[in-house]
Amino acid sequence: MVRNLALKDILGKKEEKIEDRDLLELSEEVSEGEVRAVPIEVVELEEYKDAEDVQKSVREGRIVFVKIKKIKDKDMSDLKRAIERIRKTCTAVDGDIAGVDENYIVVAPSYAEVVRGEEE
Repeated sequence: MVRNLALKDILGKKEEKIEDRDLLELSEEVSEGEVRAVPIEVVELEEYKDAEDVQKSVREGRIVFVKIKKIKDKDMSDLKRAIERIRKTCTAVDGDIAGVDENYIVVAPSYAEVVRGEEE
């Protein structure tokens, strides 16, 4: 529970439950008949400098699932610094960032929004 509270503090948002009815709506227009893949990447944040890879991916328009367990177990202050660095990039590109669970965060560029459900 202590780690979960620390992640809430790092992200600065209340942990929220996402329900099955919640949808992720993409505003990027695709012409009829055209199939367009949404790039989703999984990155492991092992140390502070790995935040640069996440920033680059978000700037390039990818949705990024970030594994944070290794850096969290190794150095919580580096995790806080890395997430703050990623958050600043999200703000700059009008993106979104949210904790998925205590070992993952998701970072989305401007065309995607992380939908958060209401707690029951």
